[in-house]
Amino acid sequence: MNVRTYAFAQLLRVLPRTRITRAVGMLCDLELPVALSRAAVGAYVRAYDVDLGEAASLDDQPAYGSFNAFFTRSLRAGARSYPPVDHGLVSPADGQLLASGTVTPEGLIEVKGHSYRAVDLLGSPEEAERYAGGQFAVVYLSPRDYHRVHAPAAGSLREVRSYRGDFFPVNRISERHIPGFLVRNRRVAIALDTDSYGQVTLVMVAAMIVGRITVTGIAGRDVPFGTHVPDAPRVFDRGAEVGVFHLGSTTVVFAEAGAVPNFDRTAGPIQLGQALTVSPDRRPADQVRAAARPLDGEDEL
Repeated sequence: MNVRTYAFAQLLRVLPRTRITRAVGMLCDLELPVALSRAAVGAYVRAYDVDLGEAASLDDQPAYGSFNAFFTRSLRAGARSYPPVDHGLVSPADGQLLASGTVTPEGLIEVKGHSYRAVDLLGSPEEAERYAGGQFAVVYLSPRDYHRVHAPAAGSLREVRSYRGDFFPVNRISERHIPGFLVRNRRVAIALDTDSYGQVTLVMVAAMIVGRITVTGIAGRDVPFGTHVPDAPRVFDRGAEVGVFHLGSTTVVFAEAGAVPNFDRTAGPIQLGQALTVSPDRRPADQVRAAARPLDGEDEL
């Protein structure tokens, strides 16, 4: 056991994580003078090797107005490409693919040697039952990554469920010393009815410093706790923006059994729009294909 990391894990347990997260969030929202913004963003870019060449232009603005504006920067048009629709679901975000595969019949997923119950992530026994035997993928967004989350297929929004939770950091220390930290953290589940792949749910998991999650079409600085059902149909294209981390954390994708090709991508770096299935012919025998919609809008919900 590494004594230093164990000691830091014990410190994490007693820190006022919620207060720290809220305080840092407020600081990140402060409007910055141009010179300070350029200096702070420049230091961050160098420290984390951020590729600002992929970011949308600032138009007539001389610099990012706040640190949060930098964290939640948009991509320039054409920065990401998408495979043919019949390749299955695509990654909803940039980051590291930590794990992917099949949800067990008992509703368990395996992430880096740890088992998590789908019901604890999804917050709904009915939803967990829906995805038993289905596919899952876990994408971690690091501090250097693009922080917006997009639809992995075309369809419509079913509902958004927002859950209270803790703010443990998503890192190796928590992984080793904080049991079940992913399901203990604040979460927002976005349920989508897709045109070709049944129901898909994206679970956005917050973390320390990443206290805020916003969802397209829901007003406010954060998604209010509870279940939100759209008053009118909200249709989207594959690649439409559905949510934003105000910093980065983790997104978990759930898909129904028999509805998508098996997720077989090797763990490692992944970009928004890359297929979660590398070999599209590796699919369940009972899978039924729906007609593909043409491409990949950048439209929001």
